[in-house]
Amino acid sequence: MLHQYDRYMKTVISLIPGALSELFVHATTSGELTLADRYGIKAALLDDSLSEEEQRILNRLLRAVIKGRISVVNELSALF
Repeated sequence: MLHQYDRYMKTVISLIPGALSELFVHATTSGELTLADRYGIKAALLDDSLSEEEQRILNRLLRAVIKGRISVVNELSALF
């Protein structure tokens, strides 16, 4: 059973402008999709206002993973 305050809580997820483009550049140059990158993709997928260009970027990223050009790694960030 949900508490009364749980019914009114909403999570707002919004993308930083240009975040998907930067994520794409990082993933294609490093060849890796980190945990932080995947959270960025999840936020993008939950965003109802993606532009056509952002949708294309997501599609290109996912195709690169499927084709094995980008590996999914369990590291939080490429900086460590």
